[in-house]
Amino acid sequence: MENKEQNITPILEVAWRKFAQYDATSVKRTSAYSRLRQWIAVLGVLATLFAILYTGYPDDLPRAGKLTLQILLIAAPILASALAAFTSKFFATGDWLIARAGAEETLKDIYLYRTILQGNPRRREWLEKRLAKIQRSVYRGMNGELVMEAYKGDVPPPPRFDPKYPNCDPGFKDLTGDEYFKYRLENELNWHVKKINQKQRERTQLQVLILLSGAAGAFLAAFSSTYSTLALWVALTASITTTLLGWQELKNLDLVVRNYSKVIMELNIISDHWKNLEAEERTRSEFYRMVNSTEDILWSRNVEYIKAMQEALKESSLDEEASLINRIIQEQRETDRRLRKGMEDAVAGYASEAMKEAADSLTEKFEEALGTLAEEAASEVVQAELAAMRDAIREFTENIAERFGLSSSLEEIAGEYKDVEISGNTPRPVLNNLLARFPKTSEAKG
Repeated sequence: MENKEQNITPILEVAWRKFAQYDATSVKRTSAYSRLRQWIAVLGVLATLFAILYTGYPDDLPRAGKLTLQILLIAAPILASALAAFTSKFFATGDWLIARAGAEETLKDIYLYRTILQGNPRRREWLEKRLAKIQRSVYRGMNGELVMEAYKGDVPPPPRFDPKYPNCDPGFKDLTGDEYFKYRLENELNWHVKKINQKQRERTQLQVLILLSGAAGAFLAAFSSTYSTLALWVALTASITTTLLGWQELKNLDLVVRNYSKVIMELNIISDHWKNLEAEERTRSEFYRMVNSTEDILWSRNVEYIKAMQEALKESSLDEEASLINRIIQEQRETDRRLRKGMEDAVAGYASEAMKEAADSLTEKFEEALGTLAEEAASEVVQAELAAMRDAIREFTENIAERFGLSSSLEEIAGEYKDVEISGNTPRPVLNNLLARFPKTSEAKG
C-alpha cells in the first residue's frame, strides 16, 4: 500500500524517520567498523608474510625485490597500527550499538502506538515523550556527540519495509491482531530463522579455517627439522590462526546463535498459540497479550545482543593485531611518568632537606640561648644585681611604712596586745579597742 493512500499521522511519520535515521547510522557504522577490523587483521598476517619472504630472500635475485619487501615489511605494521589507532579513537564507544538500540526501541513504541494504544486520546502525547526520551538516551550513549546524517528517504524505510513484499507493513494504519501477527511477529520470526542460519554457516566456516590453519602449522613444524626453511612458515600459520580466533571472538557468534535460538523458540510459542485460537477467541485481550509478549521478547533479544557485542569490544584487543603505535604511545607515557616522578622526588627531597636544616638550625639557636641564659643567671654580676634588687624592695617597703607612721604604731600595738589571744572568743570591747588603735591612712578603701 502506498503512503498516499494512508492517513499519515505526523507523530508516526516523525517516529518512522527517527527509526530510519538510527537504523541507517547503525548499519553504516557497523559496516565501517567491520571493514577496518578486517584490514587490520589482513595487514597483521601480511606483515608476518613479508618478514618471512624478506628473511629467506635469495642473494642471487635482484636487490630491488628485497628492497620492495623491506618497504612492505615496514609499511604493513605501521599502516595496521595507524588503522588500529583510528579505530580505537572513533569506534571505541560502540556508537553503532547505541544507534541500533535507539532504532529497535523506537520501532517497539511505534507498534505499541498502533496496537495497544489505538483509540487512546493521549497516545500522540505518549509517543512524543517516548521519542524525546530515546533521543536523550542515544545522546548520552554517544558521549554527547550525536553525529548522524538526516534521513531523507521514504518511510517506513526500505529494504526492511519494502512495499514489494506481500507481508510488508504499510507503517501508518492501526493494526488488528491478524495484521500485527503478519506484519510484525511472522516477519521477525522469519528474519531470525534466516539470520541464525547465516550465523551458523559463518561460525562453521571460521571453525574449519581455524582447524586447517592449526593443522598446517603442526604439519610444517613436524617437517621443519628436515627442511629448515619450513620453520619460518610456522609463524605465518600461527599468525593466521590468531587472527581467525580474534575475529571469532569479536563476532561472538556462539552467543549470537544462542540468543537468536531463544527468540525463535519464544516467537514460535506465541505464533502457535495465536494460530490455535478460533476467530471468536482472538479477543482484544489475546491481541494485547500477543503484542506485549512479542515486543518484550524482541527487546530482550536486542538488549542481550548489545551487551554481547559490548563485551566483545572490551575483550577484543587491537594491540595484538597492530601494536606499534600503541607501544610507542605507552612508552612515551612511561617516560613522562618517570620524568614527573623524578621531578616530584627531587622537589620533595630538596624540601625535606631544607626543612631538616632549618629545624637543626633553630634547635641549635634555642639551645645556645638557653645555655647563655643559664650562664648569665649563675654569674656573680647577675647575683649581685638580684641582691641589690631585694635590698631596694625592702628599703622601699620600710620607707612607705615610716611615711605613713605605721612602723612605730604597729610595734606599740603588738607590745600592748602580745598576751591577748585573737580568736572567735575574744570579747567585742577588746576587738573594738584594738581596731581603734590602728593608724588611719588617707588612701581610699576597697
